[in-house]
Amino acid sequence: MERHVRVHCATAATVICAKLPGVDLCHTLDHGCEHLCTNTTDSYICKCYEGFILAEDGKSCEKPGCHDGVMDLVFVIDGSKSLGYANFELVKQFVNSIVDSLDISRMGTHVGLIQFSTKVRTQFTLGQHITAQDIKRAVTQMQYMGRGSMTGSALRHMFQFSFSEKEGARLNIPRVCIVFTDGRSQDDVSEWSNKAKNSGVTIYALGVGKAIEQELREIASEPAEMHQYYAEDFEKMGEITKKLKSRICKEKPADENMCRCENVIMFQNQVTEKLKNLDQINILLLLVTLFPPQWK
Repeated sequence: MERHVRVHCATAATVICAKLPGVDLCHTLDHGCEHLCTNTTDSYICKCYEGFILAEDGKSCEKPGCHDGVMDLVFVIDGSKSLGYANFELVKQFVNSIVDSLDISRMGTHVGLIQFSTKVRTQFTLGQHITAQDIKRAVTQMQYMGRGSMTGSALRHMFQFSFSEKEGARLNIPRVCIVFTDGRSQDDVSEWSNKAKNSGVTIYALGVGKAIEQELREIASEPAEMHQYYAEDFEKMGEITKKLKSRICKEKPADENMCRCENVIMFQNQVTEKLKNLDQINILLLLVTLFPPQWK
């Protein structure tokens, strides 16, 4: 005997359908869940695989993060002795967590990183890696410097070198810098942070523990409440990481046409060169036609 099941579905962000007891809706209906369909006591819901979140339609899944935002992002990471090896490992996890939220690709976001203590070390440049996997591997392999804290020198390096064309910075792409520190700098931070901000770099300043609020304010872009973050200890890093991810994603993304500006210019140059070559060929053909060679 054929059994008919009456099902009522609500149109909500999370798809929930009322059912008769004992009926497996995930196998009875065309539920439309992109990843997983899970039966509940009297309904079903759609779920996503790890690393994805449920979209507003309650059926499709998407990766959290900045999918439409394209930027050149440089991390400036404190590797001073006061940080300690164990906390440095936590900072590396923080960096990789941010990387996971970005759309890393050749045409998408590029990431560079410098570490500072008494000296400044470029760990990798903006143009060095174009996949999140390669970036995260480079971060994981980063060696702790463990000496002084020259934040000002790191900011100077970031301004003079990290966003240079030589190191992979792109034209007309938003430039973002995330500075992480856990204490007072041994040199001035205002000069080079101001130069970077005046050149168009958006700077986020993150401080933990003994970081000085006034220094963070001098480093961060305006308004400070949107670009300055502080946690009393490393156990609260997760909270500021979440806030920072949200803020970065809310920053105005690069205009689609601007993002492709470099490629358009490259294409135009290639076409121009081809046309020049064609002109030269046509001129030669015309000369040969007008003045045919006299063969002996």
